[in-house]
Amino acid sequence: MTTISLTKHHALGNDFLVLLDAREVTVTTVDLAKMARQLCDRRRGIGADGLLLAAPADGYTARMTLYNADGSRAEMSGNGIRCFAQALAADRGSLDDQLILTDAGDRIVTMSATEAPDTISARVDMGAVTALDEPTGWRTLGCHPDRPVMHLSLGNPHSVVGVDEVGVVDLLELGGKVPQVNLEIIEAGPETTAITMRVHERGAGITEACGTGACASAFAARSWGLVPGGSPEVTVHMDGGTAVVGFDATEPGRVSLTGPATYVFTVEVDVTDLDLLAEPDRLAPGSEHS
Repeated sequence: MTTISLTKHHALGNDFLVLLDAREVTVTTVDLAKMARQLCDRRRGIGADGLLLAAPADGYTARMTLYNADGSRAEMSGNGIRCFAQALAADRGSLDDQLILTDAGDRIVTMSATEAPDTISARVDMGAVTALDEPTGWRTLGCHPDRPVMHLSLGNPHSVVGVDEVGVVDLLELGGKVPQVNLEIIEAGPETTAITMRVHERGAGITEACGTGACASAFAARSWGLVPGGSPEVTVHMDGGTAVVGFDATEPGRVSLTGPATYVFTVEVDVTDLDLLAEPDRLAPGSEHS
């Protein structure tokens, strides 16, 4: 029997399962994508938007690997990394800064306590926002040519669309037309330096919040003048709550993300009950065949 201990966390309702000691499953022939699908299933599993795996990495607090709820890999999650950092902090007994290696590169996380014992506030250096080409199938959305659109990367792909009212858009239908990207729709306000955003995430569908999406959306909003161009911070209101995107004064395009992460519970799972044996060419990253 191989029992693993998972913690569940959420960042503004965007929830993740965290496995800090993945050695028992990564050194064996476990299909991690299948494990993510089973554990993240909200009806037959524990339920989450993604599964985060920790592994040792020289010079880093840890390496973070992210599987979406559908089993696909994602390079980075701004909400996920705050949950990941909270799990690491609890394990270490310290809120010291963390340097985390992700598939999108290095990320520094700075944490502080809040009045709620299960919640921390975390600031993540998210790196530079860069431009992307228009994704395949984008024209099928039928966006009006006068609507502002930006395709951006924070290590993972985003398409941001400015709309009049985010609440009246059929986001599920639109997101299904471009499932290979994270689709954000945004409107200005309600505050002068704020936007309201909804998101359809690659590999998870509509979620209550998206950290990298908040960064892409804030960048687009400043570029379009939905908020003052010189605003050092943009508040991003999402279905699950509010995060703040900061802009580096000396390096254009570099952003940070600040928001909460909340511990939910710990659960023990016997992975031998999950039927997770993988084919040899689908072994976990870090195994001898990867």
